[in-house]
Amino acid sequence: MNGLYRVLEKVKEVLEADIDVNTVTYGDITQVDLEKQTIYPLSHVMLNTVVSNEQVLRFNISIIAMDIVDVTKEEDDGYERSNEQDVLNTQLAVLNKAIQKMRIGNLYRDKYQIEGDVSIEPFTDRFENQVAGVVGTFDIIIENDVDVC
Repeated sequence: MNGLYRVLEKVKEVLEADIDVNTVTYGDITQVDLEKQTIYPLSHVMLNTVVSNEQVLRFNISIIAMDIVDVTKEEDDGYERSNEQDVLNTQLAVLNKAIQKMRIGNLYRDKYQIEGDVSIEPFTDRFENQVAGVVGTFDIIIENDVDVC
């Protein structure tokens, strides 16, 4: 049985194929060197829970899609400007594309299927760098291929 490896590899493949993703990581977010600017835009995959049913394994996964927010100071009016909305929009698109590929694309036909609604939450300034992005949490179901004989 290698369901965990397969699910994580498929999610990673989908994210790495996106032009708006530079790095894909997995595991504890505190282990990622978030100070390095070269890793952004970053998508980070976290496994929350696994539920084993007779026919399927249900993986509850969260993906954090984030990028650095650039802040510039405008000279004429003294107000700071940033690309925060652009970052939020782009990272939402990254997550939405990945979700749709699992809902109706090749992954669905390969039986890596999202079940239920996907909860997506925007965030800003959650980590050391000034970053913004979205966190999506969802269930992926795959066939439970364990052989009990």
